[in-house]
Amino acid sequence: MKRRNFIQKSIIATTAISAGVTTATQANNNEQAKEFYEFRVYEIKGNQANIQGYFTKALIPALNKYGVKNVGAFAEVGKSEPFKLYFLIPYPSFDSYQKINDQVKKDATYQQASEEYNKLSPEQATYTRFESSFMIAFDGLPKLIVPQNTSRIFELRTYEGYSEDAVRRKIKMFNDDEFPIFYRTKLNPVFFGEVIAGKNLPCLTYMITFKNLEERDANWKAFGADPDWQRVSKAPEYANSVSKIHKTFLEPLPFSQI
Repeated sequence: MKRRNFIQKSIIATTAISAGVTTATQANNNEQAKEFYEFRVYEIKGNQANIQGYFTKALIPALNKYGVKNVGAFAEVGKSEPFKLYFLIPYPSFDSYQKINDQVKKDATYQQASEEYNKLSPEQATYTRFESSFMIAFDGLPKLIVPQNTSRIFELRTYEGYSEDAVRRKIKMFNDDEFPIFYRTKLNPVFFGEVIAGKNLPCLTYMITFKNLEERDANWKAFGADPDWQRVSKAPEYANSVSKIHKTFLEPLPFSQI
């Protein structure tokens, strides 16, 4: 009897440990499945053809080679002064970021294609500086959605929160309630990211796309009137989750993969 009880307890313990390992593995896999975004904003001061040449001949092909697909390159709708170039790099996961960058830097084809750009003199410098932010994709949209290659504009929005908890609650609001409303009212998602490093922290950033500004205005109007949004926006658990909104309208550059 004692031996049988011992065996039963051993089986239960082993099963519990296995279940724990499986749960942890699944959680880790789910985390790794979410994309990791680097978003750069360059303030151009020189000949923008120099940096665009570097992107098209060297950086983007190298990123594509090592598993980074759908690199986005954008400019502001209308004429911005100074001209700004927006660059989105969607890494397959957080862990892949350093590995891929190391591979790119050591790649002989990339090094050769970068030579002309790297030899620019200080007087030929293309940009003043660039800002870079890093984001982890939302659970509700773990991978970006590439829109159709037709005439399109993008709206880039950043929501600041007065605290980390405020941003956490806003992210939960998107994951649990807002995404179905976005799809229904055709606020077409491209990516949604929790910003972990960059400006205006704590915050989140996302991008949506439309055919034109007229469609954008009509669809946001439909979103605002949606009964589910009216209900969710009044939910006490989401109160005061956004303290400031930044928005920028972008259009894809000819070499953009988004």
